[in-house]
Amino acid sequence: MKASSNPFIIRESIAKVKGFSRLRQVGSDFWLGAASQEKITLTLTREKFRIIFFTIIFFFTLIMARAFYLQVVKGQNYNQIAEGNRIRLLSIKAERGIIYDRYHTPLVANLPNVSLYFIPPDLPSDDQTKKDLTQVIAAIIDKNSDELWQEFIHAPATSYQPILIADNLSHEQSIRLKTIEDNLAGVYTATEPRRDYLEGSGLAHILGYVGKISSSELAQDAAQNYDINDTLGKDGVELFYESMLKGKNGTQEIEVDALGKTKKILNRIESQIGASLVLTIDAELQKKLSQSLANAIKNSPASQAGVAIALDPQSGEILSLVSLPGFDNNFFSAGITEDAYQNYLTDQRKPLFNRTVAGTYPPGSIFKPLVALAALEQGIINEHKTFLSTGGLQIGDWFFPDWKYGGHGRVNVISAIANSVNTFFYYIGGGYHDFIGLGVQKITDFARQFYLSKTLGIDLPGEAAGFLPSKDWKEKTKQESWYIGDTYHLAIGQGDILVTPLQVASYTAFFANGGTLYQPHLLKEIINADGLKNEHNSINNQEYVLAKNLASDENIDIIRRALRATVTSGSAQSLQSLPVAVAGKTGTAQVGADKESHAWFTGFAPYDSPRIVITILLENGGEGSAVAVPVFKEVVEWYFNEK
Repeated sequence: MKASSNPFIIRESIAKVKGFSRLRQVGSDFWLGAASQEKITLTLTREKFRIIFFTIIFFFTLIMARAFYLQVVKGQNYNQIAEGNRIRLLSIKAERGIIYDRYHTPLVANLPNVSLYFIPPDLPSDDQTKKDLTQVIAAIIDKNSDELWQEFIHAPATSYQPILIADNLSHEQSIRLKTIEDNLAGVYTATEPRRDYLEGSGLAHILGYVGKISSSELAQDAAQNYDINDTLGKDGVELFYESMLKGKNGTQEIEVDALGKTKKILNRIESQIGASLVLTIDAELQKKLSQSLANAIKNSPASQAGVAIALDPQSGEILSLVSLPGFDNNFFSAGITEDAYQNYLTDQRKPLFNRTVAGTYPPGSIFKPLVALAALEQGIINEHKTFLSTGGLQIGDWFFPDWKYGGHGRVNVISAIANSVNTFFYYIGGGYHDFIGLGVQKITDFARQFYLSKTLGIDLPGEAAGFLPSKDWKEKTKQESWYIGDTYHLAIGQGDILVTPLQVASYTAFFANGGTLYQPHLLKEIINADGLKNEHNSINNQEYVLAKNLASDENIDIIRRALRATVTSGSAQSLQSLPVAVAGKTGTAQVGADKESHAWFTGFAPYDSPRIVITILLENGGEGSAVAVPVFKEVVEWYFNEK
């Protein structure tokens, strides 16, 4: 049989396979792998090889570059994002330092306060769940759910900075929230210190208050010592000594789950309490002065406000500082409502206004001792120089009256101060006929040495400087000439002159101690966080001496005797019954034809070795001798019986 006719034999032939450079035998050996199989190779030109090679290199380089970018360049960022998804850094609020009175009686406290916060990225991602969350929270904290929703959706979605929802939560609200807190995604409670001003101290204008930091205050914090949820001093000592009272916040690093709930505390740095302050204030005296002044205001039909200041004339230490009406500073530390705040702002009595340091008033006759001292120092009078008071002085068409019809007769400097004789001060202030008085320039120059028209530098915000008029000022401001009548008015503390009650107390202390002008101050001692004490001042500390040698001892003694005569034979004789000898000056300052005069009294006790100066002012109270003197009397009697 021939091979070609056998159906089981595949015919052998030569075939050319496309793409290969060698021939291959086609047939049974092709399929069955005969040993005679020839080598087959790929036809690859140099050009094709180059294209394939560079293509591979290009894609390999691209892949490596992308890997480098993701792992190295963006790696830290992705790591931070990943960490941010599970790590939180929370602030531990520091307690503020305690404020004490001079006898170490606490005036403030730090109470535990439960606050509610949310962290935007931890909130539910879908709107419906987020809305359900707002409904639950709003119902517990008595907040409008729409307002809370707006806070949620407008919060920076990628910020892990906690945002305050509400603070000062009640015990019931706190319990309800803590019970379900584990199921509230992105929301947590924190117990933090809240400032409490102890009831009954009546020290709102001294202590001030704290409140939440504002965006403008936060922007001004160049040192970045605060965060958006911090509180800080807003007024009073709390503001003035903010840097001392403020503690240092701590931090807590925690790991959280998908709901933002704490799984593990990774690290904790405790907060540090601020320094505590001991003030010069006598809390019991403060209460007594407040009560006495409040009663006097209540019994004066036209008066709605008043001031009482007590200080130590031997050091300038403030013992009491009362401004009525006052306010409850706990309203502010607990988070005052907008309505309550507006009520304070619109109250015509201005309860937020600290009249002791920021109020400016015409002094009336309590300015006369300074004018008399200026005249003695200038040598235009001596203790024995007298003028005749017949009821006033006539200058052309103008009559300048004495307060007493018919006058006081012939008076010298002592009887003129004791009985507040206007005519005497018209003479020495502006002159009359051939007698040449001080004139406006000498009066104001002398008064300025006692820090009138300047601030004394008390450690409280908002101190006013007062005002001393001048010829130039009147011509520029009122487009009017300065007349002798203007000088007469200035000499008796009327016209355009304005002083603060603190300035009056300050120069009264100058006469009391025999010639040293001290800077009034409130800080007595600093107690650091570690309990170490720092005596901030003492009686012998010269740091607070503003001026000495402003007048001779002889002339100061003349004014002191005149102030004593005010009590023994003048306008404050009701004070003779006190258990200690006192001295002082009454004042009735006119403020307009349609208003009652301001009632003043300023004095000191005991006369021979003064321990206390007290200055009283009742706005629109009327006669100083009738209204202000009784307050002084009541408080001095209590003070020397109690102390």
